[in-house]
Amino acid sequence: MEDDLVDRIATHPSYVELKHKRTTLGWWLSLAGVVAYYGFILLVAFDKPFLAQKLGSGVTTVGMPLGVAVIVFTILITWYYVRRANREFDPLTEQVVKGVLK
Repeated sequence: MEDDLVDRIATHPSYVELKHKRTTLGWWLSLAGVVAYYGFILLVAFDKPFLAQKLGSGVTTVGMPLGVAVIVFTILITWYYVRRANREFDPLTEQVVKGVLK
């Protein structure tokens, strides 16, 4: 019984579409996050004078807002994934459940 259910889910067109869209989005967002994080770390490792430049006459350097930007970027791509999941992936999941349980 369970093998039959697994086969029906795996071959359902909405599941195949869901799997493809979710995987593709996951890879792109992962790549974006890795580029942001490692880009910042590479700047820290290889261009410290750039990051140490002061912004204005205070104590804030270029590195501080860039570090905050990496954190904010991570929050934004997480928000984007959740939004896509709620609008696109959840309806596909419901289609799979309804189609398989008939």
